[in-house]
Amino acid sequence: MVATTQLVELLESADPAQWSRNLVALARSAGFDRVLYGMVPSRHAKLESAFLMSNYAPAWRERYDANRLAYVDPTVTHCAQSSLPIVWKPETFSAPAQRALYEEACSFGIRLGVTLPIHGPGGEFGVISFASDAPADAGSVRDIERAMPALSLIRDYAFQSSLRLSAQAAGHEPPPRLTKRELEVLKWVMAGKSSWEISRITNCSEATVNFHMANVRQKFNVNTRQQAVVKAIAMGLVNPEDLRR
Repeated sequence: MVATTQLVELLESADPAQWSRNLVALARSAGFDRVLYGMVPSRHAKLESAFLMSNYAPAWRERYDANRLAYVDPTVTHCAQSSLPIVWKPETFSAPAQRALYEEACSFGIRLGVTLPIHGPGGEFGVISFASDAPADAGSVRDIERAMPALSLIRDYAFQSSLRLSAQAAGHEPPPRLTKRELEVLKWVMAGKSSWEISRITNCSEATVNFHMANVRQKFNVNTRQQAVVKAIAMGLVNPEDLRR
């Protein structure tokens, strides 16, 4: 049973160490011995740069990171493409490299679990996984399904509370929250389009485009559109590679 006081403690954690302890306690209250939380400021950011917390075995985490297994892990692939959680068991890991990953994870007590995606309003991407060494049978899967409302709540509180801590850990302010329309306009500015051209593309007035860009400049605390684009690229909010697709 997850208590509201535990969620509040997570939200009010003073530093990453206290936050990690509170998250582990919440996972255990929900019936899971292991938890992993990872988040990057944008889906374009490298996964290796994630704000990461885990009480998985250190030897397994070292191997997972050293071999860049996040790019093999089907749970990460799923979460990048979906807003739905994935309950994982042996058959989830179907490709040879995935099976090898799962078999080694089992040797570290990670046999069954669920991973919930994180898609933040500012473009953040991440995952939170709850795992145990329980047998991968129908009863254990039903237990996970019953726990899903509590796990979703933990995920939401973990995400909100991690924004401040991840920015502190990186030594900078968190990226500004752009609306969907502001982000769309900014991407067209990155492509070199004028306000008039963007108004035609987005089917809105030129004044509206200028209004959105004024908001973007204010949020980035810059004077020009180009400065806003440069800052957005540096923070991973937009990616010049998208222009080539």
